[in-house]
Amino acid sequence: MSTRIPTTAAECRGKISLENVGVAVVKLGALDVAQKEQLADEIVREQQALFTSFLVQKQFGVSYEKMEFLLNILFVCFLAMKESGVTWPKITDDDVDVCMTRYVASVKFGMDQGPDQSQELLRQFIAGHPEQALLAYVQAETASWLKRITAEDSDRYVMLAAANMVNCIGYTNSTEVQGKRKSAKVRR
Repeated sequence: MSTRIPTTAAECRGKISLENVGVAVVKLGALDVAQKEQLADEIVREQQALFTSFLVQKQFGVSYEKMEFLLNILFVCFLAMKESGVTWPKITDDDVDVCMTRYVASVKFGMDQGPDQSQELLRQFIAGHPEQALLAYVQAETASWLKRITAEDSDRYVMLAAANMVNCIGYTNSTEVQGKRKSAKVRR
């Protein structure tokens, strides 16, 4: 079974379009340091769990220079969310943990497969992702970043956090997760 992944902007699925991502990148490029600080404050107010995913990197031994890459990914993700015009739910620490657990399990499972099966699993992941344009941006930026840096063991934490930010944005706003959140509130 072959899984079709998007090959054009028009084919990307999600509430965040490739245009939203592009505008976010341009807006970030135009911000000075003070404006980036204001943006960081806004993220802390509106999506604190995502910001915490960035902050915790220091505890994993990630250098400030490499944390800057992740901060820029977070900035673009957040700006793209705003550009989409969608009212996004607050992503919680639990959402971050659930998405990370799911993603790490998927990656480990893929690593245990042969090359053909691993490629098919990757195609399925991309084809099924709720925010394909944002995922494509983060994957491309991460690949480019990896070519520019001197590799260290702690880089895996940065890569996982970047991927997990997109997963949280995509899956936290999905119908499935929203239904689980509502049923959890009813039980409390």
